[in-house]
Amino acid sequence: MNTNLNSPMPATRSWPSEGWAAIAGLIGSALLLARKLVAPRPGKPELMSRADFYAELGALKDHIHAGHLAILEKLDANHRELLSALDRQASRISALESGLARVDERTRE
Repeated sequence: MNTNLNSPMPATRSWPSEGWAAIAGLIGSALLLARKLVAPRPGKPELMSRADFYAELGALKDHIHAGHLAILEKLDANHRELLSALDRQASRISALESGLARVDERTRE
């Protein structure tokens, strides 16, 4: 064993078969990549025709519109119910206020 740190490193052996194999691998990879990029691609089959798509789209739009109208009707019904309940409460409060005013007048005398 050589203990001198400044001694030159021994030259590595070159194995020509590994070099050629690496070059062949690179060329093969480049050819496969070029073949993949250049090769014509088959057209994708159309899953659904445009007419069918627009028909389904129209049906979906009508379904959503019907749901929206149903929600609006329910909101209107709830609004009317709340307004009638508010009117009932207002009439009860005014009746209580008038009764309390009569009691207040009786107690003042």
